[in-house]
Order: sequence, then structure tokens, then C-alpha cells
Amino acid sequence: MPSTKTATPSFTTHIDLSQNDRQGLIELLNHRLADTADLYSQIKQAHWNVKGLNFFQLHELFDTLAAEIFPFIDTVAERVTSLGGVALGTSRMAAASSSLPEYPADATNGQEHLKALIDRYSIYVSNVRKAIDQADDHNDKTTADLFTEISRTVDKHLWFLEAHVQK
Repeated sequence: MPSTKTATPSFTTHIDLSQNDRQGLIELLNHRLADTADLYSQIKQAHWNVKGLNFFQLHELFDTLAAEIFPFIDTVAERVTSLGGVALGTSRMAAASSSLPEYPADATNGQEHLKALIDRYSIYVSNVRKAIDQADDHNDKTTADLFTEISRTVDKHLWFLEAHVQK
């Protein structure tokens, strides 16, 4: 995973977590924020550029998936700030910190987009599942629950994508 310096908590809060736990959570959340913003933009890339057989079905599917991922960007960023941190959420910040591979610019047909998105979703949800345990390690059931909600949604998305290529 690329590393970027994350901001330390700079705001006081009455949330009853230690400064050390909050700092670890802020870094964890900012990394998942980068991945979430990057995944959203990659889904939109597929949506805009899909061609060929099943164009309309895939175009609509990709747009639906993007619309369901988009709110998680805000949810994760707001959790960072509620813990006293600074959300690192610009496109450049996300690109510098995302653990997802770059989307293939030459992908055009539906199968290429499906494969690319399946690969990225699988990395993304694996990182989210690890984040559930890491949030627990920092004594934060609220953040763990947020990641659990995301993983439940993303598992469903991955199923939708994989169903198009399974035989």
C-alpha cells in the first residue's frame, strides 16, 4: 500500500477513545477513504467507457454500483473528523494513498471492465474486512460496524459482477 503522511488529530473530542487509538483509527479510515474514492472513480470509468454486447445492462449496472459506493466516501470521511482528525479526501490524496491498482485505460468491452472491477472489488473488500479487525484492535466498535456495513454492500456488488462471468 502506498504511504502518505496522514494528519494527526488536531481537534479535541469527548469520544472516549485514547489519543493513540484515535490516531490509529484516523490513519486506518483515511486509507480506506482513499480506496473508496478510488473505487468510485474506477467504477465510473467503466460506466463511461463500456462498449459491446450487453452495453446498456453493464452501463446501468456500473452506474448503480457507483451510486451505492458514493455515500461511503462521506461516511468514512465524517468518521475521521468525528474522531478529531482531518479527512484526506481530495482526488490527489486518494490517488497517492489508494491500495487499488490503476484502472486499465484501454478497457472497452464489457468483459474487460467486469474483470477489472472484480479484481478491484476483491482487493477493496479484503482491505475493508481487515479494517473491521483493526478497528476492534483500537477499541472502536462504531468504526468496526461502519466497515461491516461497507463489506456487506461490497460483497453483494462483487456477487453482481462475478455473476456476469461465471458459467
